[in-house]
Amino acid sequence: MDAGLLVLRLVVGLLIAGHGVQKVSHLLGGNGLAGGTEEFRRDGFRGGPLTAIAAGASQIGAGLFLTAGLLTPLAAMAAMGVMTVAGTVKWPKGLWVQNDGYEYPLVLVAVCAALALTGPGRWSVDDALGLTPWPVWVAVAAILVGPLSGLLTRAVLHRPAAAAEGNRYARAAD
Repeated sequence: MDAGLLVLRLVVGLLIAGHGVQKVSHLLGGNGLAGGTEEFRRDGFRGGPLTAIAAGASQIGAGLFLTAGLLTPLAAMAAMGVMTVAGTVKWPKGLWVQNDGYEYPLVLVAVCAALALTGPGRWSVDDALGLTPWPVWVAVAAILVGPLSGLLTRAVLHRPAAAAEGNRYARAAD
């Protein structure tokens, strides 16, 4: 079981962190901070570069903490929050990823919820520090607060009219 949790943490944590790196730099095929800022603008979010930096930093931090198995429920909570925002952006396109749907963010939210509930396993920093097992209430709180914080972020930062306007321009360019 510990080997399986390690593989899951490594793959999911590094992918989430890598996605954050892409939002704020040209590494890993990213478009730099300007590209990350433009992506959020196109999706109807206000906040400019600060939004891209906050999202990128959250993904990098949550991903690296998940990879290490450090403060696992909190790392899972942060990752679920960011992935919930991503899911809301893709929601209108349906479930399936081939239509740019929310399938992938949903899978990441589910995996992070599972990691919050199971814990990171023995091969983790949490275990080395004697933090495991985490109390169930901590995992449940993380599973609730993560997606709720993503929905709150969406409610505060999203401008539906701007998204519709951006989509209109995008369709005209196609």
